Amino acid sequence: MNYIVFDLELNQDFSSLQPVGKSARAPFEIIQIGAVKLDSELNIIETFNRYIKPIFYSRVNPFITELTGITTGQLQSEEQFPEIYSTFSEFVSRTDSIFCVWGVSDIKELFRNVENHHLSSKFLPTRYINIQPYVSLYFNFDPGNLLRLQHAVEALNIPIKHQFHNAFGDAFYTAEIFKKIYNSFMQPKHYDPSGLIIKPRQPRREIDINALIAQFEKMYSRQMTAEEKSIIMLAYKMGKTHQFLK
Repeated sequence: MNYIVFDLELNQDFSSLQPVGKSARAPFEIIQIGAVKLDSELNIIETFNRYIKPIFYSRVNPFITELTGITTGQLQSEEQFPEIYSTFSEFVSRTDSIFCVWGVSDIKELFRNVENHHLSSKFLPTRYINIQPYVSLYFNFDPGNLLRLQHAVEALNIPIKHQFHNAFGDAFYTAEIFKKIYNSFMQPKHYDPSGLIIKPRQPRREIDINALIAQFEKMYSRQMTAEEKSIIMLAYKMGKTHQFLK
């Protein structure tokens, strides 16, 4: 039995949206998968790090580039998601495995991207451990007080070897945290992708875009450019996913 500690970097740029598949249902497109495989004794036995050429968005949003360092040009020579996913599936499914993540949003986005590309998820583990809340318990914090990944790394005196907001770097740090705080209390939960379909829908609420932009223009005492408006909207939507609570 192995633990697959993985992390994703995601992109969204509606101004370059390509009319492919069900892209509107999965607005975040995976552009990097990083993973560390641990054996049952928590030894690192294999790693995975692949960048992905986007299909649904023709360019990387400037906000994402600033956050991750990943550029549109960098991804043009990479393989697309179906090819990378095939390789990742082999990496994951060679033995019985449990996913380990820093927050469950990456699991959701992985399954959503697989579905969006009309691929099979049968090779993916459905058992997972969300390591983030266990760090709060380790430090005797309130369970709702979730630390960012970098803060957890610093608090546990883990050497800084890789860039943060890089899928492989974040997977590596998550694995090191897991090794530091692991105990038998950390039992895996079951993830059911179909649960996303049968959950009752909440009433749809629209963003008051004009009011949001007007607030920024008031704060900066000037009008926002078209690119700034796009970045503001992207940041607002990404914040609602909680994927950057590290």
